[in-house]
Amino acid sequence: MASSKRTEATDPEDPVGYFLEDLRYHGKSERTREAYARVLREFESFLDDPDRNPRGESLAPSGATQRECMAWVHGLRGDLAESTVATYASYLHRFYAYMTQVGAFDSNPMALVVEEMNETIDKDPTRREISVDQMRTFVAGISHPLERAVVATLLKTGMRVGELCNLDLRDLRLAGAADEAYDLGNRPQLDGRGDSLYVAADVGRGEVVNREERSAANKRKRATVVPVDDELSAILTRWLAIRPDAVSPADPLFVSTSREWGRRLTPQMVRNVVETHAREAGWYRTGGGAEENVTPHYFRHFFTTHLRDRTGDRGIVKYLRGDVADDIIDTYTHNWGDRVREVYEANVYSLR
Repeated sequence: MASSKRTEATDPEDPVGYFLEDLRYHGKSERTREAYARVLREFESFLDDPDRNPRGESLAPSGATQRECMAWVHGLRGDLAESTVATYASYLHRFYAYMTQVGAFDSNPMALVVEEMNETIDKDPTRREISVDQMRTFVAGISHPLERAVVATLLKTGMRVGELCNLDLRDLRLAGAADEAYDLGNRPQLDGRGDSLYVAADVGRGEVVNREERSAANKRKRATVVPVDDELSAILTRWLAIRPDAVSPADPLFVSTSREWGRRLTPQMVRNVVETHAREAGWYRTGGGAEENVTPHYFRHFFTTHLRDRTGDRGIVKYLRGDVADDIIDTYTHNWGDRVREVYEANVYSLR
């Protein structure tokens, strides 16, 4: 009964709400539905405001044309990464495609917009080539313990900047003096894993996790335990030796040592650190694109490229990146955690 109802031509009073209900019906997670709702409601507000949309009058989604859709997408640029703009455009495209399919709207004005975007966006830009030796020199030039720990963690784990910022002390297992000074690694997932970092998959922007509202999201398909080798362990131990007391009850791993003393690092703080050092190395230029500038995301690319080339094991690299579902892991033995550590430690590059 519900299925036939969803395919009937209809004229819902709240098309966005109708579409979101269909996402729920098809089993989309609450986080996914919330993401769609945030984007689509913002688009509704844009259309409803005569001072913002190019038509100069209040519009409903059913009355929007390619012109209004393109203006909204263009307005996202500058404030958001190009990949995020593309994601938001895909949300709107799916909304219009569905409403057209059920007969509520006459056409999908996003179809041509997305086609034009696909022609202009380079999804796999050719990036600056940096050797491991050059990267060693770069890291050696970073003297501040916090900044060096942040850059080394990104380079040796391949995690996203938001995932790094969301790390708490409970997510890090280290043996030795640091473990004696701090309550580290008390997640059960780290039991028996040796020195490791736990990167959760269930952290959303605006969600309260470990008693703190988060300003960044983790985008992993599954939680990941990433090995920490001796080199990264030493770098993190040095950082913890001078780490200020955290303001947050969540006890973030990385906190500010400047104006935001003791507060969790934000993605923008990390980007600023990386940009400063990349500029000094000649690896960053204002106005430069992904093919030229070294950013935190470049480190994820560097990690992926070099570890994949060294191991030849795409499954383990995808797992470490958080891009892999259970079916990949199930192709290996039950001794998955040990296999990951063995392959990682045998092949990860040294930064000293």
